[in-house]
Amino acid sequence: MGADVGALRAELSAAVRGVVDFRTTARALHTMDASNYRRVPLGVVAPRDADDVAAVLGVCRAHAVPVVARGGGTSIAGQATGTGVVLDFTRFMKGIVSLDPEARTAVVRPGLVLDRLQEAAAPHGLRFGPDPSTHSRCTLGGMIGNNACGSHSVAWGTTADNVRELSVLTARGQALTLGRGGKGAPEGLLALARGAPALLRTGYPVLPRRISGYALDALLPENGVDVARSFCGSEGTLGVVTEAVVDLVEAPRAQALAVLAYPDESAAAQAAAGLLPWDPLTVEGIAADLLPASAGLPRGGAWLFVETGGASAAEAHARAEAIVRAADVMDALVVTDPAGQRALWRLREDASGTATRTPDGREAWPGWEDCAVPPARLGEYLRDFRRLLAEHGLHGVPYGHFGDGCIHVRIDFDLLSRAGVARFRRFSEEAAALVVSHGGSLSGEHGDGQARAELLPTMYGPDLVALFERAKGVWDPDDLLNPGMLVRPAPLDAGLRFAVLPREPVDVSFGYPADGGDFSAAVRRCVGVAKCRTTTGSGAEVMCPSFRATGEEEHSTRGRARLLHEMLAGQVITDGWRSTEVRDALDLCLSCKGCRTDCPVGVDMATYKAEFLHHHYAGRRRPAAHYAMGWLPVWLRAVARTRTAPVVNALASLAPAAALAKRLAGIAPERGIPHLARETFSRWWRREAARRHRVGTGTLCGDRVVLWPDTFTEHLSPSVGRAAVRVLEAAGLRVLLPPTVRGRRAPLPAFHGRVCCGLTYVSTGQLDRARAVLRRTLDLMEPVLAAGLPVVVLEPSCAAALRTDLPELLHGDPRAARLAAAVVTFAEALERHAPDWTPPSLDGPVAGQTHCHQHAVLGDAADRRLRAAAGLTGELSGGCCGLAGDFGFTRGHHEVSTACAEEQLLPAVRSAPGDAVVLADGFSCRTQLAQLAGRGARHLAEVLAEGLDATEG
Repeated sequence: MGADVGALRAELSAAVRGVVDFRTTARALHTMDASNYRRVPLGVVAPRDADDVAAVLGVCRAHAVPVVARGGGTSIAGQATGTGVVLDFTRFMKGIVSLDPEARTAVVRPGLVLDRLQEAAAPHGLRFGPDPSTHSRCTLGGMIGNNACGSHSVAWGTTADNVRELSVLTARGQALTLGRGGKGAPEGLLALARGAPALLRTGYPVLPRRISGYALDALLPENGVDVARSFCGSEGTLGVVTEAVVDLVEAPRAQALAVLAYPDESAAAQAAAGLLPWDPLTVEGIAADLLPASAGLPRGGAWLFVETGGASAAEAHARAEAIVRAADVMDALVVTDPAGQRALWRLREDASGTATRTPDGREAWPGWEDCAVPPARLGEYLRDFRRLLAEHGLHGVPYGHFGDGCIHVRIDFDLLSRAGVARFRRFSEEAAALVVSHGGSLSGEHGDGQARAELLPTMYGPDLVALFERAKGVWDPDDLLNPGMLVRPAPLDAGLRFAVLPREPVDVSFGYPADGGDFSAAVRRCVGVAKCRTTTGSGAEVMCPSFRATGEEEHSTRGRARLLHEMLAGQVITDGWRSTEVRDALDLCLSCKGCRTDCPVGVDMATYKAEFLHHHYAGRRRPAAHYAMGWLPVWLRAVARTRTAPVVNALASLAPAAALAKRLAGIAPERGIPHLARETFSRWWRREAARRHRVGTGTLCGDRVVLWPDTFTEHLSPSVGRAAVRVLEAAGLRVLLPPTVRGRRAPLPAFHGRVCCGLTYVSTGQLDRARAVLRRTLDLMEPVLAAGLPVVVLEPSCAAALRTDLPELLHGDPRAARLAAAVVTFAEALERHAPDWTPPSLDGPVAGQTHCHQHAVLGDAADRRLRAAAGLTGELSGGCCGLAGDFGFTRGHHEVSTACAEEQLLPAVRSAPGDAVVLADGFSCRTQLAQLAGRGARHLAEVLAEGLDATEG
């Protein structure tokens, strides 16, 4: 490019009131979107307003540096990447200027996330019609750039159908307001259209989802000479949108969802067009390979999700039933419950991530992602498409907007080898010819970008493509805006993001079993769909609390994955595991494990963080908090052995001593130091065992269970352990504790508290120490494993560590998998081993939070059933408490920790009824509530034990 980067940065900083960021982190975060492509920008600018945009264009034009406008970065064809300056509208230019319910219009900025517009319009009974599956993070500017559609396009069309006016800046700084009747057309554009009427009338296929190319046919007289519509879908290559007037539609008062089952996706596709006369709101198709077995759908191999609306629930339901009767289906289900509908729609929306793995675990990629054909030809097209896949030895699972003839599919292309990339090109060329033979469009939703622009001559022919190039020249004669897209495109097999990754496996500590032991493959899991960038809670979901607290891309799961990708690439981030950019981005990762479950592709940032910290600090001094809190089990056992808990508590209550201790230990000064128990759980256990022996009790003969003495229960909240013993024994179970003597002949009742899940070492990246601790634990647990006993773990974070970190860290030790399989939660132990036990009747509301590790790793179905059996009503909130083990205690984390708690937990507890039982099974959650809300929370075991005492009393 040859630009003077220093001068460019200086001139931008002087001209722009927004943020100009040329740091390594900013550049690395914006090398990719959700596509297969990678381009390294010179820098990123977050403009505050249209004047800032004009200033950026002026400076970049003077330096001949290209500009790429970027929304949520969820584009799948590569059009949100560039080698010059990236405009990030999501920081400042993201508001709603006005909303007129009577006119049913809204004026919006380009960085506005779609869900924020929907929330503002909902009180007026209105909504924006198009709704891509990324609605919680995609922006209106990006939707305009790609002419996005979504599942409701059969009812309300594409973004172009819902745009009234656009305020645009051309590359040369001209401000235009685009609209119908030729309004705002740059000089020469209308003449260009008038000069080729026959080509514009005959060169475009007639179908609802034609997104490819420039929509120059919108400039025909019969189409209203609509300059705004012609601009939609231009992928930032013609001008930069600074404001938009969009139409809103009336939302139905009620919806019903008919789920129609078919043998396979071809049969479902064949049936979809026949349902359109019933005026459905959606006709979406999805196959069994993309859904969990627990989805609870009617029997079949593929399904249509057909949504109907009405003025009342009864009317919506009647319309859905009419569609069921009209459809030739294997089976059907009509869902009217809003929560049930949302759960089903989440399955469909997550398909964009789920599809990134084939059913047998191979990686699958976009590239041929969203073509569209006339709906009546969709079934025939899918059969031909399946044959083409088979001819190339490829696999993919089609899904998508069957009612509009638009298919999404990710395919197991080999994009790592030269031969695989060559096959990717051949397949793309043949697939383009196949789509055109069916009267279709190469893109039906996500745009052409780099993935398909090279193939546009196949669809449009050389004359219309030449007209596209002339239109680009009218709008942007200097080729400043997003060059290489749509016209004069870069080759579809150039600049693939995988090419820069190491070809040999990286030496790592965890096993990464789902990625073949390859850390690069684990990092590649992030495909950029950016579900982690949602800014409001969604039911029980956790991901990504740090992004919700800061709003910064580097604190999202995607952002961190991008930085790790660039670390492995070694071009932008050049110091590998020693990278301070990666370290700083991971610093605010709470290791909540939410992404392990909530991310559609299963990115596991908590594990990646532990891996990185292990390498980053190898042979170096660590932060004080790593020694103070990472070695917490050691320090607490020392206190217990010396029986100095009262002394430690007394010192912690003295402000000067506490302040000094926190400063030395790297603990946030805002935090209180939790008090240690005067009597540990193990001492109570030994004392209780001795008492029982003296009085001759303890003759329970039910199933034996081993109660895990985690560090928090042992030293900080032994009341939880005592309560668990009370409840488990009331249920008829015989409670044992792990042995202290190695060997299979060790007496099971013996106990000294030396087993440990290694959680504190793993979370601080001290993996060598974690392995040593876990190996010792496995040695001690051999008699338990030999006896096949269940291991009840009361602390969710410790249970999650044993279930996942243990077998992944000691992946060569078969005992690790056996212990992981033996772990059960408190509720699971009662349900599986005391199924006939009836808990005490507590009959009251609950509030609190499902532990993030329980949500992500363990599941809470058994807990829900146990609460219901005890008469405890209400739902626990999702999200993360924000304390997250050592995170909230570490100096510099208090503000983010508090913000995470305020996202779901604290509001849920504040709004709960006064008589509500506040539940929090995790020690961190209880501590956060006590320190931030002054509320005492209890483990479910404590609540049940109290109920037993009250009943027996």
